[in-house]
Amino acid sequence: MNKVITNAKLIGYKNLQTIIIENDIITSIQDSNFYTKKDLDLQGDWLSLGGVDLQINGCLGLAFPDLTINDIDKLNEICTYLWKEGVDQFLPTIVTTSVKKIHQSLKVINEYINFPKKSQQAEIIGVHLEGPFLNYDKRGAHPAQYLLPLTLDNVKEVLGEYTNIVKIITLAPELDTTGQIIPFLHSHGIVVSLGHSQATAQQAQNAFNQGASMVTHAFNAMPTLHHRQCGLLGEAIINPDVYCGLIADGNHVCQTMLKLILQASNYQEGIFLVSDALSPIGLNDGFYPWDDRMIEVKNGTARLPDGTLSGTTLPLFIGAKNLVKWGICDVKQAIALVTDAPRKAVNLPTLHINSPANLIRWQCHNQELTWERLK
Repeated sequence: MNKVITNAKLIGYKNLQTIIIENDIITSIQDSNFYTKKDLDLQGDWLSLGGVDLQINGCLGLAFPDLTINDIDKLNEICTYLWKEGVDQFLPTIVTTSVKKIHQSLKVINEYINFPKKSQQAEIIGVHLEGPFLNYDKRGAHPAQYLLPLTLDNVKEVLGEYTNIVKIITLAPELDTTGQIIPFLHSHGIVVSLGHSQATAQQAQNAFNQGASMVTHAFNAMPTLHHRQCGLLGEAIINPDVYCGLIADGNHVCQTMLKLILQASNYQEGIFLVSDALSPIGLNDGFYPWDDRMIEVKNGTARLPDGTLSGTTLPLFIGAKNLVKWGICDVKQAIALVTDAPRKAVNLPTLHINSPANLIRWQCHNQELTWERLK
């Protein structure tokens, strides 16, 4: 694509900007007041890169912990589907299961990453391991029989030969009695995210001091905020070096608490949205297998038979649309939460000269946020 796009609002720029694209690469970003040539006039609409989903557990009926080498074609379908849903990059998330199955999934993803990437497909940039080092009492829908003690030997066993593709690992820091785990993971370039945890404020603070820099699905599977005991989430919110993932489906976190955490974090500083979508994303509501159990999906929310909330089946951008519709965020803030913020959380570059021109145009009418990929 070669194109001159003018009068676009860009995050990080004050005035309307003109973006010059050559061979699908952004080669120039200039103030529109000083540039007259144009192929497309956005007339003040927002423009961004596509989304980044750092926590998605499966798609189109395939759960990532169940991957086999026969699922390569399915991964292609998933990457195509997510691209159509606005996602540029994502981390397949492997929830708690046996070490054997974790290794099997990591092997398949490692092989897939090395295949040539097709056009108009979301890119797998690594893996998010959500478990198996979680607190039993905050395990949520994670199967108890596969939880492991948080020891250095167990961590090395779970990572196996795939340390290079594990980008995030969610763990309960209070399970580490040695103080070795977080520094070890940090030294290997793995982002440590606290979650499914009973950590006190002091334990969380110690973990952040050791190098942990993220919180998994804030509010869920952790102590609630309390005025005398803020817990790990309170410590995360006030720490400028920590990012919190947030599910904005309206069920995992109510609208008031969404507004509270976003305002406390100055919206773009330290919060990003995730889908936390389960394998039925892209399929209709109904009953679906999930490990050796069943989940029921209603209106995009998945629960176990006992009512335990297990995730969503809503794409990432639905969260951004919800926040605008509910009056919690303005358009700029909502866009940043699904594009810039997750990139910053894992040290990916945001929109800049030499970026691939995978661009999303955003419009908003009567608090209804819509988007389209520019071709």
